[in-house]
Amino acid sequence: MTDDPWVPPVVLLAVDLVILTLRDSRLHVLLVRRGVDPYKDAFALPGGFLNHAGEDITAAAHRELSEETDLDVETLSLEQLGVYGDPGRDPRGRVVSVAYLAIAPSLPEPTAGTDAADAGWQPADHVLSGDLQLAFDHRRIIADGVERARVKLEHSALATAFCGPTFTITELQNVYEAVWGIRLDPRNFYRKVQKTEGFIVPAGTARKAVTGRPARLYRAGPRTVLYPPMIRPAPVSIEGGE
Repeated sequence: MTDDPWVPPVVLLAVDLVILTLRDSRLHVLLVRRGVDPYKDAFALPGGFLNHAGEDITAAAHRELSEETDLDVETLSLEQLGVYGDPGRDPRGRVVSVAYLAIAPSLPEPTAGTDAADAGWQPADHVLSGDLQLAFDHRRIIADGVERARVKLEHSALATAFCGPTFTITELQNVYEAVWGIRLDPRNFYRKVQKTEGFIVPAGTARKAVTGRPARLYRAGPRTVLYPPMIRPAPVSIEGGE
């Protein structure tokens, strides 16, 4: 037994942000290109270390997002995604990262700042496939963020936020297909949507079609939590077809 006093290990605290949006009917994630070592020139999530011991963690996430991408952080609702602390995740030492998630429509092009050499939107499926070199364990964090977003579409009315004030069921289905990464049977999707009371409501007008009957228009209903939920079917890759 030793009488040496216990010394707490040196652990650095960081934040990382998974920001998702739809662009051209495809799920995209916001990435920066690192301008400094380690992983210089690799893609990474926006984020960084706390400025000082008294900085609030969520405030640090807002600050890093603003500094590295120049996005208006006040328009985003951040939720905590998870804590990532594997001992070897960062070559600079023991670093624990608190990750945040936001998914929102109509997000603008970012502008790189501070230690980011570039910033931009990347297709999520391209990122998760391993085609891009990512720093640290950010591919794992992105995968967790995408899965959280997919679950949110099952249990909430979030998908309607990516449609216009009025929309067709086909347009709503396109949102689900983009986020879930699978093709959906239109008839089954229509039945599920109509079975979920308060999810969408008729808009009272119809869009004129060149041929055939006019498409029915809908708007977001009063329900924000879906019951029964829009459970994902067994995955069928969009790239592979059915």
